[in-house]
Amino acid sequence: MVAQLQLLAESVIAGRRADADRETREALAGGVSPRAILAEGLIAPMAEVGARFERGEFYVPEMLVAARAMQAGLAVLKPHLAEGGVQMRGKVVIGTVKGDLHDIGKNLVAMMLEGAGFEVIDLGTDVAPEKFAAAVREHKPSLVGMSALLTTTMKAMQPTIEAIEDIGLRTQVKVLVGGAPITEDFAKSIGADGYAADASRAVAIAKSLSPDRP
Repeated sequence: MVAQLQLLAESVIAGRRADADRETREALAGGVSPRAILAEGLIAPMAEVGARFERGEFYVPEMLVAARAMQAGLAVLKPHLAEGGVQMRGKVVIGTVKGDLHDIGKNLVAMMLEGAGFEVIDLGTDVAPEKFAAAVREHKPSLVGMSALLTTTMKAMQPTIEAIEDIGLRTQVKVLVGGAPITEDFAKSIGADGYAADASRAVAIAKSLSPDRP
């Protein structure tokens, strides 16, 4: 069992999507629990990917291919997680704000969050404040993530927070923001709960903002 999960973890780190898919199926067929596959075969290697990024050993391309390999395994695993009653760490609604069509950074954050055990509802790009608010009402997440790559579109973040306040749910969610023009000071000025400069830090902050699950 340990050897199977080690192979899967190595495939995720190396970004081998087909291998990650196959090895997840083989682990399930071999009787490994979905919980163990998730924790040791998918979440643990993505934590290592994040650590390598922090050390300067991995860059965005390596993170992207690893995240895609993790998603291949997770797609196989998800039905079994539901059947086994395995809970994810928390639920995150994420999107790029209104007027902004950039999605590479947002996509990487979403994949890294999934790799850390979060359930992610990705609203896509050019997401209006009202759509964020509606998603919060519908999905009841613990965290909302907003991305912007332009100085002109980052201004949409505060109206989005206000839209969540207007429906009376701001106290029930934490707001995490990021993107090239965003700073810690800007995040604080609009009332966000956290700011991340990159995907690896976004995962760390998301974990700190969702302390109810290990």
